[in-house]
Amino acid sequence: QVQLVESGGGSVQAGGSLRLFCSASGLFFSFDNFACMGWSRQAPGKGREGVARIDRVGSTTYAESVKGRFTISQDNAKNTLYLQMNSLKPEDTAMYYCAAERSSVCYSGSWFPTASFGYWGQGTQVTVAS
Repeated sequence: QVQLVESGGGSVQAGGSLRLFCSASGLFFSFDNFACMGWSRQAPGKGREGVARIDRVGSTTYAESVKGRFTISQDNAKNTLYLQMNSLKPEDTAMYYCAAERSSVCYSGSWFPTASFGYWGQGTQVTVAS
């Protein structure tokens, strides 16, 4: 059974930085086993939204609201997915979730087809104070 586990969340002042980590158990967390990986977030009272995505061919895509501030990356050797978040804003406050999908279904539809990601972590809280 594949499980994703996030870490690295916390509280930070506006303008600060955080780095989120996602690791997997049950299956090596690499593009040999997964077609797409990404980060999503959900703020209180709002729906879940895609933040960043990286796929097997190395393509990265970001939500407009985080472009230029967030960077998604993956390290096969460390079995880890990262989200580097810089210049954080209070509106970035949310629960952040790691997501992954093994099949190419994640290539179809929108840039972050939430329903097509089959594996999700439990989330890590990010709070940005003004």
